[in-house]
Amino acid sequence: MNGQIHPAAPHHLPFFVPGPDGDDTLMLVMGIFLVVTILYVGTLYWKLHSLPERMAHKSQKLQFEIVAVLGLISLFTHMHIFWIAGLLLAMIDLPDFSTPLRTIAGSVERIADATPPRPASVSEPDASLAADEGQGHA
Repeated sequence: MNGQIHPAAPHHLPFFVPGPDGDDTLMLVMGIFLVVTILYVGTLYWKLHSLPERMAHKSQKLQFEIVAVLGLISLFTHMHIFWIAGLLLAMIDLPDFSTPLRTIAGSVERIADATPPRPASVSEPDASLAADEGQGHA
């Protein structure tokens, strides 16, 4: 190849036609554009996929863990229903059942640990009654 343009070719070629030296600028630009676009779309996909987990991060630990597991299942199985279920679960505030149950359990423990008052037996007179009787006769 001598680098000369063919005599039958027009003198002004469009920018997308490679020159005689083999430089294809448009292919290079489109290759860079393709790589950048794939990276951007992949990042966008990962952000969208982690949306339920980011939403559930502010909620209870159990709810966050369930949403995270649903996200992983949907990622590995490619079944979108798990992602939708995780998104819906992340949007719902679950009621707090554990705090009232812990309070009830603590109260029951205190009641169980409390020593009941000793019943007064017939053979043992109560000291306070004896003291009251002694004051009444004087």
